[in-house]
Amino acid sequence: MRVTVDIKGEATYELDLEAVAGSADRDGGGAATTPTYADLLREVELSPHEVSVLVDGRPVPEDQPVESDHVTVLRLIKGGSWK
Repeated sequence: MRVTVDIKGEATYELDLEAVAGSADRDGGGAATTPTYADLLREVELSPHEVSVLVDGRPVPEDQPVESDHVTVLRLIKGGSWK
């Protein structure tokens, strides 16, 4: 399955869920598993601590298996200056 990861105000990525699963297996060294939303975030180089993941406008836990073909990511923290 292909998953669209839309980082609001930034970029949109098309990821192959099977490739994400393979990447997660190499990192964890375990048997093939269903990728989680945290695995998707790792693929686009974001931390679960700095974003919220939304499916159909509702937040989902990062440790939940991916069940949607479109994910919206909102950054909670963004760089800037005090001036």
